[in-house]
Amino acid sequence: MNGPKRNGAGGARGSRTLKLLICTIFLGLGASAYATEKPPSPVPPSKQPVKKVQGFGAAAPLYHLNTQNERIDVRVVLNRSENVKVEYPFTEALVTNSDIADVVPLTNASINILGKKIGNTRLSLLDQDKRVIGIVDIEVSHDVDMLRRVMRDNPSFSNLRVAAVNGRIMIAGQASDAVALSRALALAEQFAPGQVTNAMTVASPQQVMLEVRFIEASRNLARGVGVNVSGGGRYAGGTTGVETLKEKSSITSDSTGITTNLISDLAAGLGSNLVPFGAMTGRVIGGSAPIDVTIRALESQGLARRLAEPNLVALSGDTASFLAGGEFPFPVAGTNNTITTEFKKFGIGLAFTPTVLARRQINLKIEPEVSEIDYSAAVKIGNVEVPGLSVRRASTTVELRDGQSFAIAGLMQGFHNADTRQLPWIGDVPILGALTRSTSFQKKETDLVIIVTPCLVQPMVPGDAQGSPLANRRPGNDEEFFIAGKQEVQTSRPRQDLTGHIIDYQDGPQVDTSYKRTK
Repeated sequence: MNGPKRNGAGGARGSRTLKLLICTIFLGLGASAYATEKPPSPVPPSKQPVKKVQGFGAAAPLYHLNTQNERIDVRVVLNRSENVKVEYPFTEALVTNSDIADVVPLTNASINILGKKIGNTRLSLLDQDKRVIGIVDIEVSHDVDMLRRVMRDNPSFSNLRVAAVNGRIMIAGQASDAVALSRALALAEQFAPGQVTNAMTVASPQQVMLEVRFIEASRNLARGVGVNVSGGGRYAGGTTGVETLKEKSSITSDSTGITTNLISDLAAGLGSNLVPFGAMTGRVIGGSAPIDVTIRALESQGLARRLAEPNLVALSGDTASFLAGGEFPFPVAGTNNTITTEFKKFGIGLAFTPTVLARRQINLKIEPEVSEIDYSAAVKIGNVEVPGLSVRRASTTVELRDGQSFAIAGLMQGFHNADTRQLPWIGDVPILGALTRSTSFQKKETDLVIIVTPCLVQPMVPGDAQGSPLANRRPGNDEEFFIAGKQEVQTSRPRQDLTGHIIDYQDGPQVDTSYKRTK
């Protein structure tokens, strides 16, 4: 009985021993396998590529500080943050100016920098022994990269460059026209209000000359000369009132620039009162006949007169002004019960602001004005009578090409005067008074037309002598004056006028002939 029991107990112990041995072998094999497997070696921070991940919640790009005592530059966009990873652990982070950037340590080996104000500051990293292990120079600037991406989508900004300079946005390069320049500046102002530096140039010519003609005609006469003239080639036709001129008049290059037939057609419309002077002028500009031809014809017949012909030159974007008239004084109440004197301008005035666009297009803002003293609107202040002003003013903005003309018409002004003369008391008698009373009525209306022609101009080539209109004429001698009756004689060789600023040397330096006008 006992024998078998001992054998059973010994078998059980042997079975447990075998199980423990197997478990020990398996554990040893597992430990050996774990011990022999090597962990992957980390890539050094200096070799890890910096990636910008787009999208919400994406990690910011990392700046790496790899070695001790290294200095790196970090640019942070205003109100945004950047991360800096440090290879060696640090214990302190010191910022020179915390108003410019806010530094938040994430771990002992990484920092988050938030840009709070435009400017530059420095971040110093210290270890536990208070030794400097790295320096980070921080520049907080505007979002120049976003501005570059926006400007890259516009073809007119293809030749422009954007850079951040000392906390400001600088735009340099060559703009296609003044409009592209102003748009680039306006776009940059959205990113940095009041902190944009303009270093751009414009490719097209930037000087505009404005030829303006102020023409005034009586409206009664304007109705009389209500002729719509249009020219084509060497012929011109027109309309007088509602009557169509069937016969064409030949345009020749005589002294008046227009033939006698066309002048007679203009004068023949004196009885018409349907077409105003401004409408006639507009039709002339719309046709191919020169406007000066018709103006000279009207002046020769006494039907119109030129008030002024100013020629002004202004840079693109600047304002040029002109005044032909005067100033009159008027009293103005001052302080401490005193009266001072100020002056009011009157006459023919003009102000215009050109903007040169692409393809020789000109945007023109023009403000002409014609005023004169009007004593009928005078105001009496104490013993001083201050006259009023009769003003005709216009303001408009147009776009047209180099050399094209446009007209402003319809600025009419009327004067009415009624005069009655009669004998005292007798003139008031119903029947007898009409025989002794004299009544006159005068009505005067004038129509003002302003013709404007802008042209792109540029300076002359250095060394070119500019001749005057009388350069090829000289006074006549005794024989030419008394016998031929010529006061002036045209010469074959233009006279060289002294300019006062050009010195010619016989063997001296010559003007560079490679300099030419740009068109």
